[in-house]
Amino acid sequence: MRTGIATVCLSGTLKEKMQACAIAGFDGIEIFEQDLVTSPLSPEDVRKMAADLGLTLDLYQPFRDFDSVTEDLLSANLRRADAKFGLMSRLGMDTILVCSNVATATIDDDGLRAGQLADLAALAGDHGVKVAYEALAWGKYVNDYEHAHRLVEMVDHPNLGTCLDSFHILSRDWDTAPIEDFDPDKIFFVQVADAPKLSLDVLSWSRHYRVFPGEGQFELAKFMGHVVRAGYTGPVSLEVFNDVFRQSDVERTAVDAMRSLIWLEEQSAKWLDANAASALNGAGTASGGAGAKAAGRRRYPMELATLPQVAEPAGFNFAEVKAADTAALETVLGQLGFEFNGRHRTKDVQLWTMGHARVIINEQAPGAVGSGAPAIAAVGFDVDSPVIASARAQQLKAPAVPRKSQADEEVFQGFAAPDSTEIFLCQGSPDGIAAWINEFGETRGSVGGLEVPSGARNAVIDHVNLAQPWQHFDEAVLFYTSALALEPQPYAEVASPSGLVRSQVMQTSDRAVRLVLNLAPVIQQDGASETGAGASVTGQRKTYQEHIAFAVDDLVATARAAQERGLDFLQIPANYYEDLDARFGLDPAFLATLQELNLLYDRDADGEFLHFYTATVGSVFFEMVERRGNYDGYGAPNAPVRHAVQYDHLHQLTSPTNTITY
Repeated sequence: MRTGIATVCLSGTLKEKMQACAIAGFDGIEIFEQDLVTSPLSPEDVRKMAADLGLTLDLYQPFRDFDSVTEDLLSANLRRADAKFGLMSRLGMDTILVCSNVATATIDDDGLRAGQLADLAALAGDHGVKVAYEALAWGKYVNDYEHAHRLVEMVDHPNLGTCLDSFHILSRDWDTAPIEDFDPDKIFFVQVADAPKLSLDVLSWSRHYRVFPGEGQFELAKFMGHVVRAGYTGPVSLEVFNDVFRQSDVERTAVDAMRSLIWLEEQSAKWLDANAASALNGAGTASGGAGAKAAGRRRYPMELATLPQVAEPAGFNFAEVKAADTAALETVLGQLGFEFNGRHRTKDVQLWTMGHARVIINEQAPGAVGSGAPAIAAVGFDVDSPVIASARAQQLKAPAVPRKSQADEEVFQGFAAPDSTEIFLCQGSPDGIAAWINEFGETRGSVGGLEVPSGARNAVIDHVNLAQPWQHFDEAVLFYTSALALEPQPYAEVASPSGLVRSQVMQTSDRAVRLVLNLAPVIQQDGASETGAGASVTGQRKTYQEHIAFAVDDLVATARAAQERGLDFLQIPANYYEDLDARFGLDPAFLATLQELNLLYDRDADGEFLHFYTATVGSVFFEMVERRGNYDGYGAPNAPVRHAVQYDHLHQLTSPTNTITY
């Protein structure tokens, strides 16, 4: 599949955009007219630069408001087109995008439109240019891709074809199956964009909220499957209008864009395989030999590459927290009931365990990247084949993270997530015991093991909550979907004193892995580097807290043991327990226990959920949970309480007088 991207998707100058597209690995680009008009580069310079970078110039766009106009306006439009066709010759481009008229159309007559498009096609033919006619979803008279294609067929000129844009088609819920019956020679160009499902006028939706494939809710694999069945062989190009992308780092956005097309290519191939029977029963026009039919599959002119196939992770292997001063972390973990298993024999890291839950403390050297305050640095997952899973991630443009190992040590495959969290892939074992724990044992220091409460002996990592930079949230969702086969769940918005926090759960089908991505409000508290903000490996300060949650069999017993060890619990206000009693009518003794231990509670039709939080250390805090019955949530009704208490605690710490004002 030939890949492309419109320059309008990216930030920066035309030169910067072209360089970023080449670095990301695109085959070609669409040049958005405004990018050329505002560039100091001449058309000849752009042409040469593209050749030097190995990029094809696939489409010049857009040419607006041509059809359905009066004769006088048609003459002006043809003059304008003639100038653009001459410009394209200088650029070395042969295809232009013409959108259905929005602003100047006054005559609703298909015969007239076809005649005007025929005039445009004839002029384009004189210049060796092809016109790709696109139905805008908000076009005044033409807003349906089948309508646009009928006009192309009426004109029947070799220089006029159609452009299929997934947004204009899927935003209107048009059926995509008719694409298969299009003459592939009349499909001049294909553009793809995803989007969240929003109740919004389609123009605003299009101009601000498009995202890359895999980051929204459109059925793009199905759309592409019909395009492939039609026999199309041209570029598949991204056209994404998004306010965030156009403010973000151009190279990073280009890599995210390329990842989305790699993912889409694979998903489209899977859709074709899953729907092969309908193709063999007569749907579509693509040709296939007898051998292909006998095998139950058809071959199509467009070849779709696939990635190494991996199963979803079997579970968490470990979580890693990095800190220059580890004393506070050691204290909290010990108070929770974790056992200290010693230091690594060759690395400056500690291992702490509770049942099957493993936490590594990375003793970050002072002066290393970041503030040195505790922060989540890495997460390890159990997978069937770490090498294959790592190869898949790297083909999806994930940067590799090397890990130095001695000859007799476990070799972890690792790569960096968009938020700079390091992801390590570990070989799972049937008994759940990690082979690498034998590399720990040296106890250089005074830290000692503590008795694990019986209710925590089967403890596991329940979920990990990671804060995402606002400009890379969509990128993170696609990354974890494509690289780790996690499934995104419907997102939620949680109220906090700083604004709404968007929360996106990514999980495996059996819930063995639950990763919660939080898009926090864009704020920076005074003194955050001392009280709550760590630093990512990219050098950006974290402005929001993250946490690791551990599931135990008996939370009350675990909490009592932690209380006896002096754990600093997150202090829950009495108002919460009054509200809890009003909502659930709990047994008074049970309610008193919850309040005594600062436990939070939730219940639904499937079960109950108990949990508590520790105070924050650096940018990290810990949560202990108990799931009763088939409860599958995260105590969402309690999230605003947690946010408010943490916010209040942070402000008390940063206040010059350390007092609360009203």
